[in-house]
Amino acid sequence: MQVSSLNEVKIYSLSAGRSLPEWLSDRKKRALQKKDVDIRRRIELIQDFDMPTVSTKIKVSRDGQYIMAVGTYKPRIRCFDTYQLSQKFERCLDSEVVTFEILSDDYSKIVFLQCDRFVEFHSQHGHYYRTRIPKFGRDFSYHYPSCDLYFVGASSEVYRLNLEQGRFLNSLQTDASESNVCDINPVHFLFAMGTAEGKVEYWDPRTRNRVGLLDCALSSVTADTEIDGLPSISALKFDGALNMAVGTSTGQGKIFTSMEPEYDINDVCLYPNSGMLMTANEAPKMNIYYIPVLGPAPKWCSFLDNLTEELEENPETTVYDDYKFVTRKDLENLGLAHLIGSSLLRAYMHGFFMDIRLYHKAKMMANPFAYEEYRREKIRQKIEETRAQRVQLKKLPKVNKELALKLIEEEGEEQLVTRKRKQKNLPSLLKDDRFKVMFENPDFQVDEQSEEFRLLNPLVSKISEKRKRKLKILEELEAQEQEEEEEPEGKASDAESSESSDDEKGWVEEVRKQRKLLRQEEKVKRQERFKEDQQTLLKPQFFEIKEGEEFRSFKDSAKKQKLMKKTLGDRLKLEEKLGTLNVSDTTVGSKQATFKLKKSEQQKKQQEAEKRHRQERKTLRRSASHLKSKRGRGRLFL
Repeated sequence: MQVSSLNEVKIYSLSAGRSLPEWLSDRKKRALQKKDVDIRRRIELIQDFDMPTVSTKIKVSRDGQYIMAVGTYKPRIRCFDTYQLSQKFERCLDSEVVTFEILSDDYSKIVFLQCDRFVEFHSQHGHYYRTRIPKFGRDFSYHYPSCDLYFVGASSEVYRLNLEQGRFLNSLQTDASESNVCDINPVHFLFAMGTAEGKVEYWDPRTRNRVGLLDCALSSVTADTEIDGLPSISALKFDGALNMAVGTSTGQGKIFTSMEPEYDINDVCLYPNSGMLMTANEAPKMNIYYIPVLGPAPKWCSFLDNLTEELEENPETTVYDDYKFVTRKDLENLGLAHLIGSSLLRAYMHGFFMDIRLYHKAKMMANPFAYEEYRREKIRQKIEETRAQRVQLKKLPKVNKELALKLIEEEGEEQLVTRKRKQKNLPSLLKDDRFKVMFENPDFQVDEQSEEFRLLNPLVSKISEKRKRKLKILEELEAQEQEEEEEPEGKASDAESSESSDDEKGWVEEVRKQRKLLRQEEKVKRQERFKEDQQTLLKPQFFEIKEGEEFRSFKDSAKKQKLMKKTLGDRLKLEEKLGTLNVSDTTVGSKQATFKLKKSEQQKKQQEAEKRHRQERKTLRRSASHLKSKRGRGRLFL
């Protein structure tokens, strides 16, 4: 892959490098790749993206999946699938293709304008129909609303072929002697054509009348045009509803950037909504360029963005991989001005290309103090490395900020200890992907008010203080340049043992203090809960049933439900005993009618007889209060 730059616009040539013959075996291909640097650096974006001899036109389908190109020899069309990154099919034609148009979203409908005035239609299965136009055509466009093809060429007329009716319509008569290019606006479908006189004519397909004329030759007249004649329109393209780009045969306009391939260019195609360019050349290979300024890489080759970003990080200001771009002033400073015109320098733009190895040798000879500059640069790099090893608090995570800060400080201390004792540095938790979620998910936030944290916090704080004291002791020993003798494993010195005993006492006291505070807090919480429970008990509950007028209807309904479960005879008997008869069918709204039954003469006589009988029994009844019981020998005497 080659990289060039003009006007601070980088262009990546993706088809640079030599291709390997197909008849070579895989073993020989691998051997050539090891020997040849150009073969190793090449990028084969689409497999066999070339033509047998020459490619003339290249286009992309509307869905962006297929890339079609025509060329010779023999005249043929090749379709490449971007999803498979390889060729899909190939068809040979009877004559060379001037231009072609893809009518469908995919490759199923294609129209070819050939050099022998024939217009050939192809469908998905292959050749479909062929017709002929009166004059030699140079370009054509498809008017989607009316299904018309507009042909321009070596004539003042614009030929119209309707695909729905299958016949030619009346031609459009223009003022131009010949027309080179044409285009139709995709928004309002205005038809525009570029003439050989340097003018652009605009036609409305609905009325078939000319609605505008733009003279581009007058603004392009220079001293050279008096000899060559007026510039003609060689390219035309709409951009939206109001913008249009016009290209002239003299190549006038402001240059954004440029590329200079090894062979002449026949056609240029821009992949939609991206920064990828494809060119058809006077050579078998079709070139592919990627310009990140124009847009991102297509989806089927999105890896190009990452690749170009890595290349842009390289501060080397080279135009090509193995060559260095130098100006005349650079050559004079290096003492190589006498090489201008030789094969060692190749003129390009405002300077020259020279071999990078020759450039380095000449620079070493011209600058005798290059070693001192190299030494100073290395010293500066070492200083920057030591600065980078210090504790750097660039950006703390959103979750567990205090824990992250503590880990960063401990990491710096451990690095210092490992450098002193020449031990292996352990991996950091912040850089380990296994603990990445702990600093991103809020569910892993450390609760400092929890019981577990408060009980372990004294121990953690004591350990960190102990580590700092040990680090301070090591620094003092190094400052005094005394040799440090390692203690036997499993044994501690007297000082360490005394310190550890003091630490243990302080830790026990701190844990007791924390436990006492936790018990007090728990007691306060219990008291608060008890008060809340008492308040809730004193308040009336929503499920308590109160006696009142509003609850009587519920009681009556319950009695009615029990009464309805009994038979009709039982209900009548019960109502006769109560002396009332309730009729539920006579209820109106919330009112209820109650009826009192009249007693018959027989019932009255029976009730009076029962009353007299009860009174007679009361009078005849004798009291037994004067009797006394006597007990003796297990007998009762009355």
